[in-house]
Amino acid sequence: MDLRLPEKLLALIADESSDSHGTRRPDQDTAQRSVPIAATREASVPSVPSVVPAEDELLDRVADWGPTDTPVGVFQLVPVRVERDLPLISRWMNDPAVAAFWRLSGPQNVTEDHVLTQLAGDGRSVPCIGVLDGTPMSYWEIYRADLDPLARHYPARPHDTGLHLLVGAVADRGRGLGGLLLRSVADLVLVRRPFCARVVAEPDIRNTPSIAAFLTAGFRFSAEVDLPDKRAALMVRDRSLRHLL
Repeated sequence: MDLRLPEKLLALIADESSDSHGTRRPDQDTAQRSVPIAATREASVPSVPSVVPAEDELLDRVADWGPTDTPVGVFQLVPVRVERDLPLISRWMNDPAVAAFWRLSGPQNVTEDHVLTQLAGDGRSVPCIGVLDGTPMSYWEIYRADLDPLARHYPARPHDTGLHLLVGAVADRGRGLGGLLLRSVADLVLVRRPFCARVVAEPDIRNTPSIAAFLTAGFRFSAEVDLPDKRAALMVRDRSLRHLL
């Protein structure tokens, strides 16, 4: 018996076969475009928005973050201006306690080269003066850890933000001020950078006062990592845990 399939059914089978070998229907294109790229990479971070803005300025304009209230006064990160701030930063870098870990002691041009390298970059690291109640008292570097060489040494996530800190005056050290300011600045990062899920730091493993300050600030010790110039303690403050630690 010669059985023949109806022409309409043959045409329908041909259409389905074409689709299964790479021809995407218009509704498939729409569905594919509607999935945010960031959602496929950060789906496990519930409190971070899943769509990255088209014009991301790497650190979301640190200069516009403004002041924040802390338990010790009003604090603000002010991006460095070399002509104004270099002598002060260089003096701090020549303090033996600072020089042991920052390694920027010596003539002023040593510090100048370090700062100018950041200022001449694409904005992935912003050097700042920390001003407490109107007084410059600390030096900070706010940087994109996921775009830094550090990212090769730990499982970085998009928009991870790193902190470097030195407290300038000897009188301001050893009384818990560093931990209070680290907590305030880490929380400021998470407020001003909504796509950032974690604030990280990598103090030298030998710098126990610094590590203690990060722990006081709600960071957790994540790992020891071997960096080109030091063995570091990877410290992490998670957005999801910041109200618990």
